[in-house]
Amino acid sequence: MFFKKYLEDKLSEKVLKITAISGGDINEVYSIETAEKILVLKINVCSDFPKMFEKEKDGLERISKSGAITPKVIQVFENEKHQFLLLEFIEEGNTKNEFWKLFAEDLVAIHRTTSSSFGLEYDNYIGSLNQKNTIENTWKSFFIENRIRPLIKQAFNKGLLQTNHIKLFEKLFLRLDEILPKEKPSLIHGDLWSGNLMNRNGLSPVFIDPAIYFGNREMDIAMTQMFGGFNDVYLQFYMDLFPLEQGWEKRLKIHNLYPGLVHLNLFGQSYLGGIERVIRQF
Repeated sequence: MFFKKYLEDKLSEKVLKITAISGGDINEVYSIETAEKILVLKINVCSDFPKMFEKEKDGLERISKSGAITPKVIQVFENEKHQFLLLEFIEEGNTKNEFWKLFAEDLVAIHRTTSSSFGLEYDNYIGSLNQKNTIENTWKSFFIENRIRPLIKQAFNKGLLQTNHIKLFEKLFLRLDEILPKEKPSLIHGDLWSGNLMNRNGLSPVFIDPAIYFGNREMDIAMTQMFGGFNDVYLQFYMDLFPLEQGWEKRLKIHNLYPGLVHLNLFGQSYLGGIERVIRQF
């Protein structure tokens, strides 16, 4: 591998084995074996996703500080062309019964981490898309201006949305004051589909690949319901610890407009039908 010697210099030890593992469309991902340990290395091109791994490092560390588990970040570094993220390797096992209770407890710990405003000090990424995090004082304004408007503009420019769709979104925006919950900002994972949740030895939940910001916690809950892969027993544990405002089940459709628009922009028209149903309903 082109990076083997470079990596050995960074680790100050010999790399014995490099194995490609699954890592999605953006990054090349490898397991790295030395005499002492196994690590995970993520690589992409600096110019394509500037500072992506520095931002991922910050997201992982903020989630970890809340009390939830993330892979330990070993190093972030780059050369003239590539950027690298070196992480602790997580050994997974068969999921045990207690896993979903622990997941609920850890998700509550993340969501109880608060801020005085919605957003983040910097923009980051959701998949390969830039994620705008400009600070706002209300969830309504943040949701409209940072989550929905930028993506409907992108989709319109690509010919994926039409003028009638934009008009329906604008009508929805007028109703959001009466629909959206009034809660303090919560730290959220931001991309909480099942592929971004691992287990350590079958028991401890491990959160990976965050797209953090301070938002409404229903965004995370909504995404767990969008693509499957989560045992809904976790919701009862979550609600016992940190109940959601009444009507949350109906609001999930609205909050899932954001990942729906992300997927529309990334993968095309197959995601349009679900978006249309929601904006017509509300």
